[in-house]
Amino acid sequence: MFRCSGFVLLAGLLAASPVSADTTEEQLARGEYLVHAAGCITCHSDPSDKIPPFAGGRELETPFGTFYPPNITPNAETGIGNWTDREFLTAFWDGLSPGQEDYYPAFPYTSYTGLSAEDLLAIKAYLFSLAPVHQPNREHLLPWYLSERALIRPWKALFFRSGRYEPDAQRTDEWNRGAYLVRHLAHCGECHTPRNLLGASRYDQQLAGGGPGPYGDSAPNITPNREHGIGDWSKRDLDYLLEFGMLPDGDFAGDSMSDVIEDSTSHLTPEDRRAIAVYIGSLPPLGGRGSN
Repeated sequence: MFRCSGFVLLAGLLAASPVSADTTEEQLARGEYLVHAAGCITCHSDPSDKIPPFAGGRELETPFGTFYPPNITPNAETGIGNWTDREFLTAFWDGLSPGQEDYYPAFPYTSYTGLSAEDLLAIKAYLFSLAPVHQPNREHLLPWYLSERALIRPWKALFFRSGRYEPDAQRTDEWNRGAYLVRHLAHCGECHTPRNLLGASRYDQQLAGGGPGPYGDSAPNITPNREHGIGDWSKRDLDYLLEFGMLPDGDFAGDSMSDVIEDSTSHLTPEDRRAIAVYIGSLPPLGGRGSN
């Protein structure tokens, strides 16, 4: 279940990887936790395990073409080994590469833009502690009308707003932590929120169900709607799903959610899973795609 360890042969990895001398074990541990919470392993690792984790991802099939997440190991030639802190932040906050090319929103910077600099630099520190893997990236397979990145700029002007998460002073710390996790770090809405014809999330329907997803399956409504969502679930039910993949009826989550649970939510602390439940339970009970 746990595909990689940030501290296996740590001394050797530090010698072989471009980790800053200012990086601490505490930051590496935090970065490893955040990498799991952010779902980096699922997308940036080959499910066949033919290449090392983080060295290039699985196929992400979408209505707009097939995307291949890149190598994010600290290899200087094929990975992110030459990236500066500022370039790393800009990628997540603004959807721009070090060469100032716009990223396709298959990379969910539309959610990651809310992440704090502290969290992102911890993620970078952990990734840079890994063994660099020379693995060339695969070209996306896109229809001709999307092959030019120039089209992304007007899309971003219409649908993307860069900005960090600002806590709601009227809410509890637990609620705000849940909002940060769901909206940004775990980016649940990227799959569970419906999209318009141009592929932008419909934020008026947050978490009301989306699909088809990158693996062909559809993500259910996870708002507290009792008929179409998970309104009849207890906080313990949601906790069991996130930790073990078990549904209230005793069945287990399948399709792409099983990977999310294995690689991401099962590694969250009980406090973070509870914060997610508190936040989701506070949302409007929207109608939409059913949860079963």
